Amino acid sequence: MAEKKNTEKISFITEIKKKIRLLNSIAAFIVITLLAVILRYLYKPLSEYMDFLPDVSITLIIAIILVLTIAGFYMWVIVSRQITQSIEQYRDRLDRILHFTRELREEIYGDILLDKIIDYSLSITNSDAGSVLTLDGDNLVFKIVKGKRAADLIEKSIPKGTGIAGWVIEKGKSARIADVKNDDRYNPEIDSITGYETRSVLSVPLKMRTGIIGAIELLNKKDGDYSERDEEMILYLADQAAVSIDRAKFYDDQKNYEIHVTDILLEAIDFQIPEKSGHSKRVAKYCNIVAKAINMSEEEQKRLYFAGLLHDVGFLRIKADENYQREYFTRHPVIGYEMIRPINFYADIAPLILYHHERYDGSGYPKGLKGEVIPLEARIIAIAEAFDAMVSEASYKIPLSFDAAIEELQCNAGTQFDFWLVEVFVSNITPDHLE
Repeated sequence: MAEKKNTEKISFITEIKKKIRLLNSIAAFIVITLLAVILRYLYKPLSEYMDFLPDVSITLIIAIILVLTIAGFYMWVIVSRQITQSIEQYRDRLDRILHFTRELREEIYGDILLDKIIDYSLSITNSDAGSVLTLDGDNLVFKIVKGKRAADLIEKSIPKGTGIAGWVIEKGKSARIADVKNDDRYNPEIDSITGYETRSVLSVPLKMRTGIIGAIELLNKKDGDYSERDEEMILYLADQAAVSIDRAKFYDDQKNYEIHVTDILLEAIDFQIPEKSGHSKRVAKYCNIVAKAINMSEEEQKRLYFAGLLHDVGFLRIKADENYQREYFTRHPVIGYEMIRPINFYADIAPLILYHHERYDGSGYPKGLKGEVIPLEARIIAIAEAFDAMVSEASYKIPLSFDAAIEELQCNAGTQFDFWLVEVFVSNITPDHLE
């Protein structure tokens, strides 16, 4: 990555140096010409050695110097303007790359990340179409495609050594081709599927520490052929993209791990207390209804949902025959809190598990918190859990009807439950949600 960035920097500096040398040459020519004339006519000791210079009038000499000065000044203005434009273009490219890099690093969802990568690549190079291909065993898979009939290629697999992208991945080198019809690496099969005519290609590998994972392939630059600078820019972007893909994959793996661990815990809870089977998932569902109604952020909704799923995890450390004895029952929020807190991806829901049996009037447990001192999410879980307990056959021998359960919540609003949250719950829950 640093090597590609340095290459672009060196190329830019070399261009500036060439223009500065041109300016210096113009200035030196004017100075040397003027000095030669002065020595020829004004400095006698040297004049005899400069007799080879033609004898012209002072007026003509001044005119020549004036013309050279004006021409030099004009050239200076043009070259200075070119240097300024080059610096501004370089700065704009750096600004765009930094912006793209920042957005890539902040994106944690793999599909959105790949979509951004191809969009940025198309924008930087002014390409007509493009794709991100990733390795999957012995195949290359089109993960993201932009351009004519792109949908025909999404998730299509081809052998990994196929085409220009296959060569790029196999060799670990970029390919910049002005006319693909004259290149043996070109595979016309893809064009035959989409009806798209590929003329020029720029393809670069996506490299990670563990090896090459895929390639970015751009097609048909709209304003000429792909340049060395285009290649340098996309190589740099590809390096940044590979790092971001690696991080997104880690996030996906962590999320997958979190989901599986949660499922294992839920199955264990249902096994421990069969009569409450499905209770945790229903509570989480009801919590999610309230979260959406009060416009919680996506991250807050996720935290509340997982807290709803695991609010009764403490029962796993209480013997089955002790679950309904109050001295043991009231310990499950603290036990659940202590179980969950050391797990990094659960740490932020631990307090919600601890306080989900607190009451709005301060008569709950384990801390006796009151009012809005109780975390908002814990107050929501309390309502959702009570509602499910009332309407579920597993919890009550004779469950309450939907309307009776709603009336019970309203009767206890302001004492057991947060009055405002009860109103939100009642306004958004329907009998269909019980199915």
